Amino acid sequence: MDQARPLDALNRGRDKRVIIDLKNSKQFIGTLKAFDIHINTVLEDAEERVDGEAKRKLGTVFIRGDTIVSISLEK
Repeated sequence: MDQARPLDALNRGRDKRVIIDLKNSKQFIGTLKAFDIHINTVLEDAEERVDGEAKRKLGTVFIRGDTIVSISLEK
């Protein structure tokens, strides 16, 4: 399915589990609840992973868009 705008694809991930990769090589996995045009995101039931290993459970987190490398659906 072709998307007219990149935010349309991100909007389809709302209320789904996503993996967010950051510039510092950390990963956050959680339920995408909200985002804005700067890709600042809010995840619920989030956990932090470093080098693929779960480090800590964080609950609700806000992630600044300028630190994000990629966002993908968890499979």
